[in-house]
Amino acid sequence: MAHINRRFIDKHWFVFIIRGLMAAVFGFLALFSNTTGLEVISSTIAIFLLLMGIIDSVSALYASVKKHGWFNSVVDALVDVVAALSLLFFAKDNLVVTLVIIAVYTIISGLIDIFHGFLSTVDPTDRFIRVLAGVVGCVVGIVILNAGEFELTTFVRFFGVYMLIVGVTSLVYGVHNRSQNIEDKTARSQALKGKKHTSKAKKKK
Repeated sequence: MAHINRRFIDKHWFVFIIRGLMAAVFGFLALFSNTTGLEVISSTIAIFLLLMGIIDSVSALYASVKKHGWFNSVVDALVDVVAALSLLFFAKDNLVVTLVIIAVYTIISGLIDIFHGFLSTVDPTDRFIRVLAGVVGCVVGIVILNAGEFELTTFVRFFGVYMLIVGVTSLVYGVHNRSQNIEDKTARSQALKGKKHTSKAKKKK
């Protein structure tokens, strides 16, 4: 049976699947695209982050109805939306500001993944996936901040690699969480049947 800390439960498994698919597609396009215009690149990244923020907002609304884990989705949504709006309204044609926003976003996202990796589950597979994505995010963000001599397309490809990794790990995490949910339901069902059987046996005595 999966071991999940219900106080810090993650987003619904389907949210990870959607985020994973989006991140993987965007990462692939960013990695192999030859687009060089700063305005086009920053706008594309901003739109992508806004979509991620919308998904997390919907996830937060769903989690609030279920009365668990909504705070995680709210934080993720805020990080995505703030980064997207910063790119749209503050970066403009400024390369340095654009790269700083992207770098800070990846570092914060990485730290959030590491935090959740150690806090939201004791399952070793879940923990490894989240911490791996978090460490990659921190490393990529630091590289973008400190590698000032690279061309813009190189920075975009760094970010694309990170998004590909986020996409793959999110897909794996979502599928694994789905199997955890099934295991949890099966275990609870068996436990309930066991209690009913014990109760009936006591009544017969």
